[in-house]
Amino acid sequence: MTADAEVAIVNADVLTMDASAPTTDAVAVRAGRVMAVGSAEVGTAIGPATTVIDAGGGAVLPGINDAHLHFTATSMAAFGYVSVDAAVAPSWAQVAAILERAEPGDDGWIRARGWDDVLIGPAQDQLLEVRPGVPVIAFDATGHQLAANRAALERAGLNRGIEAPAGGVVGRKSGGEPTGVFQDGAMELLNRALPPIPQRTLREAMLAMQRRLHAQGITSLTEPGLGPASAGLLDGSGSVAALKLLGDLAEAGELTLRTTVLLLFAGTGGADAAAVEAGLNSGLAREYTDRGLDPALLRIAGVKVFADGIPRSGTAWMTEPYGDHCTRGSLVVVGRSEKERVEELGRILELIDAAGLQAGIHATGDAATETAVDALISRATPALNRHYIIHGAFSSDETLARMARHGVGYSTNPLIRHGAGDAMRRLLGDARFTRHQPLHSASEAGIKFSLASDAPVASTDWRETIVAAVRRGTRTTTGAADDPERIGGRRALAAMTADAAWQDRAEKAKGRIIPGMAADLCVLSTPWPDDDRIEDLLEADVTLTLAAGRTVHERALL
Repeated sequence: MTADAEVAIVNADVLTMDASAPTTDAVAVRAGRVMAVGSAEVGTAIGPATTVIDAGGGAVLPGINDAHLHFTATSMAAFGYVSVDAAVAPSWAQVAAILERAEPGDDGWIRARGWDDVLIGPAQDQLLEVRPGVPVIAFDATGHQLAANRAALERAGLNRGIEAPAGGVVGRKSGGEPTGVFQDGAMELLNRALPPIPQRTLREAMLAMQRRLHAQGITSLTEPGLGPASAGLLDGSGSVAALKLLGDLAEAGELTLRTTVLLLFAGTGGADAAAVEAGLNSGLAREYTDRGLDPALLRIAGVKVFADGIPRSGTAWMTEPYGDHCTRGSLVVVGRSEKERVEELGRILELIDAAGLQAGIHATGDAATETAVDALISRATPALNRHYIIHGAFSSDETLARMARHGVGYSTNPLIRHGAGDAMRRLLGDARFTRHQPLHSASEAGIKFSLASDAPVASTDWRETIVAAVRRGTRTTTGAADDPERIGGRRALAAMTADAAWQDRAEKAKGRIIPGMAADLCVLSTPWPDDDRIEDLLEADVTLTLAAGRTVHERALL
């Protein structure tokens, strides 16, 4: 006799993400997996011990998979640093005022995050003289810039003679003195001077962020960059210690987010094959398997590689000039010439591929994207190891077609396009911006692509990402109704569930609501909206989240 279901959700709008039966009205769960779908089958699975939940017509989705979410940095941004985002500090004067009042941490430093130069103006030397004698560092909202005061520069030993590393920018006054502003690869100069984040602080922040993500219906994520080169990424918090702490949480039964990790052996400037090879030989990729952790919960999948920077810093590599300085940027890997840098990138990808690991390649310029795709196709086996482009820019559909033919994946961030779109349009021009994130073309080409937040750069609220993908607007525009790169809401949802699972090499285990799959479920208070009313999704509450059949968030059971 078949055992009864533990949980049954009925009277629901179930979006299965299964092409053969895309919708149904009920789902039953047992032993951490989907047991049955459809009212008839679920009805026979209900017994005396079954908890029956009436969804009231609300949508039931596979648990959301944010395939590019810097979990460690997002945790610290939300629960570990002083906030100076535009909601609390809409001017540089108010940023400085908040920092003047802030209490230093136990290590004597003030760490802040959130300023956005698109909203409050370019960073110059506005924070250089705040809090004399107390080191202050304030990371921007993109994770690609920081501003520090004079005391922080002194602690780091940075003075007039410092040189910007490859792929980095050091802000300077007219006389050559540093302004305290560091971009991309140059951020590492400050981050390496920061004392380590206390483990207790990081642990509490991680658990608090896990609760927040579950309350949003998120059950899986990719942490794109933990390892020895953490000082070259965002706030530098994604250290080897953070990687090991995730393992500790899993061992203790406290980790309930399915987490896929990309290692980071070289940061946002000066990536080289020697560093990647040393990292691969270190055995760090076996950290979780050597501890016997469940790979369905926590696994190291591959290595993140920075091919270039971002347009706002002038470090994205484009085929045509862009921005105020009329630059093209370049690859941010070592090499004295473009040819040497291209060869070095190819060698890096060869090493990752030979190790049987996945390469996630950050490329924001079209030249960087096309070069990375060329290298993957000629030097690696993308279809086997699920290598993919992160962010991406495409000057034509030919690159998309080649990616589809060779199994190269794609992960991008519609909410960043929305938030930074006005600035990007100014930097890139109308034609290139209109082409940015060609989601419909990628879908038509047959590329497996995921949509993700890139938090803490953008909000972790996946509903905002869905709306941004459907509307393709900016802060000041609603998006053109005839935009050829719009996609539908359900296609966008697939990119945050079933196709994100493909990126994780877990499409047979999660991402769809069919019998035998992981019972990772997100229940909404309302049905899934039609595309012409997609903004209604923003008003839908997440009433219940299940991770492996376990309730990890519950607003109300009816």
